[in-house]
Amino acid sequence: MKTKPILSWGRAHRFAQSSIDVADMSAACQGKDKLLPYGLGRSYGDSCLNKDGILLTTERLDHFIAFDRTHGIITCEAGVTLRDILLLCATPNANGSYWFLPVTPGTKFVTLGGAIANDVHGKNHHRTGTFGRHVLSFTLRRSDGTVLTCSPIENVAFFRATIGGLGLTGLIETVTLQLMSAPGLEMLTEDIAVHDLNDFYRFSSESENTWDYTVAWVDCQARGKALGRGIFSRGRHISGSGPVGNLLPTRSIPLAPPISLINPLSVTTFNTLYRHKLCGAKTVRKIVPYDGFFYPLDGIGDWNKLYGTQGFYQYQCVIPKAQAAEIIRTQLEEIAASGEGSFLIVLKTFGDLSSPGMLSFPMPGTTLAIDFPNRGASTLALLDRLDTLTLSAGGRVYPAKDGRMSASAFQAYYPQYQEFERYIDPHFSSSFWRRVTALSEGKNT
Repeated sequence: MKTKPILSWGRAHRFAQSSIDVADMSAACQGKDKLLPYGLGRSYGDSCLNKDGILLTTERLDHFIAFDRTHGIITCEAGVTLRDILLLCATPNANGSYWFLPVTPGTKFVTLGGAIANDVHGKNHHRTGTFGRHVLSFTLRRSDGTVLTCSPIENVAFFRATIGGLGLTGLIETVTLQLMSAPGLEMLTEDIAVHDLNDFYRFSSESENTWDYTVAWVDCQARGKALGRGIFSRGRHISGSGPVGNLLPTRSIPLAPPISLINPLSVTTFNTLYRHKLCGAKTVRKIVPYDGFFYPLDGIGDWNKLYGTQGFYQYQCVIPKAQAAEIIRTQLEEIAASGEGSFLIVLKTFGDLSSPGMLSFPMPGTTLAIDFPNRGASTLALLDRLDTLTLSAGGRVYPAKDGRMSASAFQAYYPQYQEFERYIDPHFSSSFWRRVTALSEGKNT
């Protein structure tokens, strides 16, 4: 058993935890320590961490088992990454089309087990919903040695609990996934200047029926009439192979600086330069490789270190349609007034396709995601204010991105958590789960 510093992507949580290979899971289950599967650690907060417990590293679960090229169905072990699947799908089919991920988050460095456990979503939620909707089945190993095959028709309750279940129902060992057919690996994209929040909603509404992928970058410092200004991006697959390469970072951040490089001055500079990438045009249309469209930050290894040794928090919420425009506006005003934002702030509308998981995050409405350098009490107070607004609208916060919401807030966001608890493996837990189900704030870990 190894004890070493293991951080989540936000790097704000630092505590002792041990790690073992999944091959040693059965032996570990004989003890009293709580276990938690750990893939690539791309969850931002503490949902992938297990203070004073044991992490089950899934690196060895990296084998493909079968690939039905005719129907686009793959079966593989749960430690296989989205990057691995993209490389597998780089060869065209007999008819010239390609298989592609049906849903992808903003990084390809995610394991299949992690994608299921967090029921990840992407820029095409309005078309395809969450990742869990495309999972045909998976096998789930429980601490008592039982292996369940879970699908929409077999062990359905465990299927629903495990999708979006944060790794708490057991160890996902193998996955069968339905891929999506795409005409090619190149993307036709349009970047459109957005002058305010009304523009964002107008372009979202007119794009969702004709464009597969939509998302907007927003200037977090804009206020008044310019609130919500930014760039609205939309894209669709087109014929053409495009460069694939090995899909690895081209440069890396070697060390975390003692203080965050994300500060009001650097954010102002970035926002100004980014807004001007359109070079004065209202719309810029171009053809780009898919890697740059879906994964712009993957080109920089360990970019999270830019936030310094104290790390950062990401806040991602979804606000239901009826109140989205009003609440998102108020949240943007709070962020601009605080001076604590960063250049990573994204707006996206979620569609009406329901998620299969009990604790899945998306709902029809607008989702806002933003990184905040960890400045201690002031940052946490701002996040609490954003929580109050999200709660008032009946929205929710994404557990995969969270590292600080209160137990009362989580339980209000996800009242179904009590039903979910029935399917948690008795030997599994996480720092996140103990925090958000604590009977009092004093028990948070």
